[in-house]
Amino acid sequence: MLDMILQVFVTLNGIATSPFVLLVLAFIGAYLGSRVVEIIPFTRRIIERREAQAAAERD
Repeated sequence: MLDMILQVFVTLNGIATSPFVLLVLAFIGAYLGSRVVEIIPFTRRIIERREAQAAAERD
């Protein structure tokens, strides 16, 4: 059992240190982060205030 767990850990560690996998994970994390910011009401209000402030400064 321990041998199987160590084998999986080593395999996943090798995959996770690949630059291509890290790039894919970075893009997925950035996308999910932007979606979460839009969903949370508190951060949505902050974004709306900043957009309103920027629009008022342009006028």
